[in-house]
Amino acid sequence: MDKIFKVILLVLIAFPAFSGDGDIVKATTTDATVYAQGAQLFQKASYSISAGTSEIIIEGISPRIDQNSIQVKATGSVVILDTKYTIYYPEPKEVSLEGLPLKIRNDIKLLEDSLDKIAYEILEFQSEIDVLNTTKVIISNNGMFKGVGKVNDSINLLKETVDYYMLKMVEINKSISSLNQKKADKVEKQSAMQLRLQKLKQYQGSEGEVIDLGPIHRIVVTLTSKEAVSGKLNISYLVSSCGWTPLYDLRSDGLTSKINLTYKAKIFQNSGLDWEDVNLSISTNDPYQNKTKPDLHPWYIDYYMYRNDYYYDNAPAQVKEVEVLGYTNTLNNTRAMEDMDDVKALYSSDFTQVIRQLVSVEFKIDLPYSIKSDGQEHMVLIKVADLSADYTYYSIPKLDNGVYLVAQLSKLDELGLVPAQANIFFDGTYIGGTYIDPTTIDDTLNLSLGKDPNIMVKRNLLKEESKERTIGDKKEKTMSYAIDVKNQKATEIDIIVLDQLPITQNGDIKIEKLDVGKGTVDEFTGIIEWKFNLKTKESKKLNFSYKVEYNKDYNIILE
Repeated sequence: MDKIFKVILLVLIAFPAFSGDGDIVKATTTDATVYAQGAQLFQKASYSISAGTSEIIIEGISPRIDQNSIQVKATGSVVILDTKYTIYYPEPKEVSLEGLPLKIRNDIKLLEDSLDKIAYEILEFQSEIDVLNTTKVIISNNGMFKGVGKVNDSINLLKETVDYYMLKMVEINKSISSLNQKKADKVEKQSAMQLRLQKLKQYQGSEGEVIDLGPIHRIVVTLTSKEAVSGKLNISYLVSSCGWTPLYDLRSDGLTSKINLTYKAKIFQNSGLDWEDVNLSISTNDPYQNKTKPDLHPWYIDYYMYRNDYYYDNAPAQVKEVEVLGYTNTLNNTRAMEDMDDVKALYSSDFTQVIRQLVSVEFKIDLPYSIKSDGQEHMVLIKVADLSADYTYYSIPKLDNGVYLVAQLSKLDELGLVPAQANIFFDGTYIGGTYIDPTTIDDTLNLSLGKDPNIMVKRNLLKEESKERTIGDKKEKTMSYAIDVKNQKATEIDIIVLDQLPITQNGDIKIEKLDVGKGTVDEFTGIIEWKFNLKTKESKKLNFSYKVEYNKDYNIILE
């Protein structure tokens, strides 16, 4: 007995202050980093423990938590022994009816009486169903219906037996089906009553406040210390059901060499926690994306074996075809009339700090944000930048006589952009949308800003110089065109005009370039490019011609 007492004493000395239940503290969300998919929440909680080993139970945890991502740090002279994620289901407490309003008590009494009555009704339905099922078994096991006895000796008796069996079984099955339907209706009403009764019993106070008995998500941290200590717990973890999508606005007034880029983020979160005055960061990283590099394995090839047609025709669809997949990549014009003495408002982008990481970009916004856990989109302005742009006019009169103003943007790689839709505004007017994909552009993005009606382009076939003749078994066609360009703007312009010569992969067809003036020809595509400057009110004529020789027994369409 003395030995047992000494062992117990030693255990108590070794663990003088271990709390099995643990101290419950509430975590507060202070920061949130939103990724393309998911978000990382940063929370803080305070603790106070005595000497020894203690458990701190942290509540206020998101139900969308990824428990593998939990990280906990602590301040104070403590050692973190363990961290784990748990879900606590509160036990419903017996609520005394004494303190409840009279109407609530009466409703509870009526519901309890109704539940007792409906339970008996469900029991009655089930008893009738059991009797009918037993009757079916008795009839089915009767010797007459199993062909035992004299029933097989008489056709009339056999017919009467079969008719009785069919009539009785149909009648019983209909009764069982009807009773099951009535029982299901009663069970549904019973469930609704039980839910209503539970809510009434949880009624507290005159405000009609209801206690939430749902699951409580917790992080349990085990600490040990040689002395009583207080400090802070810093918790972080990933949550799902959050994310952001980028959106760009591109604005140009057509007068300066700058394009204004507004970089915005549409953030949504359904983490189960409302974010109140959190420090918000937006990251281009995706924590759920595969981070493991691929490996190459030996690639074996062999001779193609003869295919049995019968097997092929009857083979599963997936063995008939093998495919190697690869990756391929107006609003009215308005002018704001502002008083020069007014101070302009600031935007969230004025408080954004860009943090460049090895494989992603993070935008840290030094403003507090509050975002409800409702899945609704919230627009956040990330960055505003003025981009250098070179303006050039383009025209392809073979397809369209219009002349398009194109802004060429450079140095986009410095902005940390991701693929997204962009709205284009020119001179205060919305002119359409485009798609910006930094992964597919090199150094320059060509942005079409629409047609300019003050530049005229017209393409004409010169019929007198276009000829057709036959030489032996060959036919020869000569095509000649003139493109007229006129600048009716009050300023000079740089313009590029494109047309094309035909090309062929047929060795029997010969194509000869006759004249393209000062244009340059891409020998692979046949595209002709004229690049020149036009002063105001100046006109220019571009001529080009070519000759095609081919077999006279065939036709070729050149227009």
